[in-house]
Amino acid sequence: MAADRLPAATEAYSIRPVQPEDLAQLALLCAAHAEFEHAPPPPHDLADRLRPALFAPHPRLWCLVVCVADELVGYLSYTLEFSTWQAAEFVHLDCVFLTDDYRGRGLGTELLEHLRGIARQIGVKQIQWQTPFWNTDAIRFYDRSGARGAHKIRYTLHRET
Repeated sequence: MAADRLPAATEAYSIRPVQPEDLAQLALLCAAHAEFEHAPPPPHDLADRLRPALFAPHPRLWCLVVCVADELVGYLSYTLEFSTWQAAEFVHLDCVFLTDDYRGRGLGTELLEHLRGIARQIGVKQIQWQTPFWNTDAIRFYDRSGARGAHKIRYTLHRET
């Protein structure tokens, strides 16, 4: 990576799988992500809720984090899903987020490349995701990555409480 694309001229960073000790910081990043997307905040016990999904013997969720020093500055989370039409598994990129200071520095591209490598390693040929229609910066980024958009509307149905 070129020096001008690093997080900052003197900052070292790493991209690695999330660890249990990262959960409190990850929950804060998720809250910042929800705020960025004008969504309701996550539950106050998000870190505790994520623990079994990420660290069970057979995890349901996987997450990569971007670390600068001992601080998490971004994350990418994903699951494995199944496509009826393709009769094959695909990777569902659930969330990708970088804090303001670390956007536009090539880290999103690196996160996406890590995920492509993971998909290749596990034999999955497709990655799918969505982004809000108003997030034009993300749409430009995804278009530059070679991804192609699909026009669909996402629905959410909550159970009655």
